[in-house]
Amino acid sequence: MDAPTAGVALFWHQHQPYYSDDITGETLMPWVRLHGTKDYIGMALHLKEVPEFRCSINLVPSLLMQILAYTEKNRSDRHLDVSRTPADGLSEDDAIYLLDHFFMANADNMIRPYPRYRKLYLKRDIGTQSAKSLIHRFTEQEYRDLQVWNNLTWFHPLLFERDSDLAAFLKQGQNWTENEKLWLLEKQKEVLAEIIPLHKELEAGGQVELTTTPFYHPIMPLLWDKRSAREAMPNCPLPKSSESYRADVAVQVQRAVEFHTKLFGRKPRGMWPSEGSVSQEIIPVLAQHGIEWIATDEEILAHSTGGWVSRDGNGHVRNPEMLFRPWRLEEGTHQLGIVFRDHAMSDLIGFHYQRSDPTHAAHDLLGKVEGIGRATVDANGGRPALVPIILDGENCWEYYPDGGVKFLRTLYQETARHPKVGSYRIGDYLRQYPPADKINRLFAGSWISHNFAIWIGHQEDRDAWDLLDETRKFLVEKQAAESIDEKLIEQAWEEIYIAEGSDWFWWYGEDHSSDLDFLFDQLFRKHLYNVYSLLGVSAPPELSRPICRTETRQVHTQPTSFLSVKVDGRDRFFEWINAGEYVSGSQRGTMTLVTEGLTKRLLFGFNRDHFLLRLDTAGKAESDLKKLKEIRVRFIEPSGTEFSISGFGNSEGLTIGAVNGRKTECIGCAVAAVGDIFELSIDLDYLGLKEKHSVHFFVELNSKTQSLDRVPIEGTIETTVPSRDFENIMWQA
Repeated sequence: MDAPTAGVALFWHQHQPYYSDDITGETLMPWVRLHGTKDYIGMALHLKEVPEFRCSINLVPSLLMQILAYTEKNRSDRHLDVSRTPADGLSEDDAIYLLDHFFMANADNMIRPYPRYRKLYLKRDIGTQSAKSLIHRFTEQEYRDLQVWNNLTWFHPLLFERDSDLAAFLKQGQNWTENEKLWLLEKQKEVLAEIIPLHKELEAGGQVELTTTPFYHPIMPLLWDKRSAREAMPNCPLPKSSESYRADVAVQVQRAVEFHTKLFGRKPRGMWPSEGSVSQEIIPVLAQHGIEWIATDEEILAHSTGGWVSRDGNGHVRNPEMLFRPWRLEEGTHQLGIVFRDHAMSDLIGFHYQRSDPTHAAHDLLGKVEGIGRATVDANGGRPALVPIILDGENCWEYYPDGGVKFLRTLYQETARHPKVGSYRIGDYLRQYPPADKINRLFAGSWISHNFAIWIGHQEDRDAWDLLDETRKFLVEKQAAESIDEKLIEQAWEEIYIAEGSDWFWWYGEDHSSDLDFLFDQLFRKHLYNVYSLLGVSAPPELSRPICRTETRQVHTQPTSFLSVKVDGRDRFFEWINAGEYVSGSQRGTMTLVTEGLTKRLLFGFNRDHFLLRLDTAGKAESDLKKLKEIRVRFIEPSGTEFSISGFGNSEGLTIGAVNGRKTECIGCAVAAVGDIFELSIDLDYLGLKEKHSVHFFVELNSKTQSLDRVPIEGTIETTVPSRDFENIMWQA
């Protein structure tokens, strides 16, 4: 058989954001687990079916770490906790969570094909009725079947082919018992435990090259120099601080290489830089840590060559032989190989072939690769054209009617026996055909529109960068100035590295949106908050304000009348009957932290001259709050105002400290008492508040070392100072 004239170099990028909060031990989203049983195992099983097919798979360390947390550390997540709960023991919040989140799957391909799941989906009537209004319409068995279905539909089709018990479970379709449900969830964990060993097996057999990405998936060029954004966007506004985090780039790369080596027994030679983001400046740090080659998008090559290798108005590649070959990068004494993905063919798999006959689609792709080989054979001097096709390995398959099974089977099998098209691991090709062409200067950009707009181009992005910078500077200064336990410092830096990940910035701005934007926002700020918490310092109030410019859903009622309250800690029901109310636990959903706090509810309101606040605990507040160092009431509006109430275990009574702008004393401006309940009154003049001024606040309950509770759990209580005719207006309404 003649040597191939072209080689398809499939490079699957496997990645999930770091969903875990390692300080609380909570994991707030289930996507590592669900994509694990559907995509990460499925992509590996497809390759095992066709041993002759070669490709590369990029495994992000933060993804692998989360898989190991499930399989070796018994980590759970909110979705899994609710899945495990017996259907007859679901709380109201659990039932609402189920109805809000257990239909998160592609309806056309993962819900409607299954009669029982489809019936539940139609009964839920998403977009028309709230989950709370429907919770009593679903039976115990329907809730249990929903618990099963949203886990079962995320199992890859090949798993049902190889496992007759799992296939029988699927065929049953409904009326599962609690024991059967738990059997499935245990099966889920068994599948997750296969993922890493199977990838090791595929690499050991020479079929797959495993590569890595900087540990928590940061945009390296922006960490190195935020001004690199202006190479593609000269007028792009920048965050307030342009300080370089070069040391962090080195840490993220070094730790990725070390973790990968420890897990798979060999160092990674290749790397997919997060989001294909590259710049000339990062070449040495990659080479210094043993990386031999990287990959990015073809538009980076176009701008690195002044348009010499680019597409014309019809989408045809100018000088195609120069795109479908590796190039050499040099910076000082350091060298790297680099390949550029054909984004047209990558997008065919990601966005278009799902609507085609899968066999035809696979042959269409092979035909295109073969055509590239014919068009470049003379210019390539006997080397086969290298056609890099690079995309996420988990995100497109739910849009294929059969999960992509027929397409991938056909593509792999037909490539393995094609006379003119071969398949390559990218590293193998570069060793066999070392790059001869040099890029003088690598253009700074990503795989999306050759720029960094998604991660720094919006005000929300820049606000996030500023909060990260402020927190990082705090940590650096604290580390230099004080003797702090080394383990706490390491944990704090870990939170910084997590917050540097690209995923948080992906969801800021108007480019991308999902039902979970608020959770990504919360997680980003929570990691920064954790830095302060670990070092025993109160976090800046700005970290409690959502960065997303979306409308905040009200989770509390508003006052309906002026209050007549005597601040003495006694529970007088009628004093607070017209107050606004926040009930702890009423903030629910995927973004809700599930740890139980000290507070039962918060009441708030006004009389004509004071802001009034009450906290109820599960028992008697005087006893429940004895272990507190302080209750801290923090105002976002008016900005910079805080009250610290301490002395809960002292016989001398409570002490109030206040900061309001330049004022540091609060003589007579506030009164507090604790007894059956905790009550606080604050003078409106001290706060600088007038009629119709906005009031945004939250309350923290702190011990000497950590925050024990926060009200509300996320965001702020938002209200408005009422006008003098408040009661008349509310009465008429």
